[in-house]
Amino acid sequence: MPGKHVGSDGEHELQDTLGTADRAERFYDDQVIDYLNPSMVEFVARMDMAFISTADSHGECDASFRAGTPGFLHVIDERTIAYPEYRGNGVMASLGNILENPHVGILMIDFVRDLIGLHINGKARMVADSELRETVSDLPDPERGKTSQVWVVVDVEEAYIHCRKHIPQMVPVARDRREWGTDNVRAKGGDYFGVKAGKQPAPAAAKAS
Repeated sequence: MPGKHVGSDGEHELQDTLGTADRAERFYDDQVIDYLNPSMVEFVARMDMAFISTADSHGECDASFRAGTPGFLHVIDERTIAYPEYRGNGVMASLGNILENPHVGILMIDFVRDLIGLHINGKARMVADSELRETVSDLPDPERGKTSQVWVVVDVEEAYIHCRKHIPQMVPVARDRREWGTDNVRAKGGDYFGVKAGKQPAPAAAKAS
């Protein structure tokens, strides 16, 4: 929400084209703010998952899933949140995008209790764990078996509701074991979609007779 201009030029153009500008303006006025109010702070604190969207400098997008015990998304203050980045597959897709383009979108959804979602859009930066702990005294400790490589600190620019109309209700089921930080291929899902197994050498070109 830089300069208090809510929404992209593209969405405003489509609102004018499709005749939804008045309805959109009511939503902006009623629901979009550039900080986290107390209800939003409480919501973030009890979330155990989030969807993170990033894009590189060319606009190529990536969406990633992050999860942890409630509070892993840490509210530093009403305009700043942070979440840890743990050891993964080594690709660094989200962090690589942030390095090129700091704009991020975070979507949290309560599938269990209230069936509601919260969008947080803002600018992100990477901060070392030791550096952030020097300034944020109540930063949560790493989860069992995990070591935070870096924290992503997000300056909030927009925060707004995601309506409940199509959010399915889910019932959490206890899992016997969490393989935090594992490099075990099977525990991480293995070749679930068969990509590795399906990669075959390209057929040799036919020789001219």
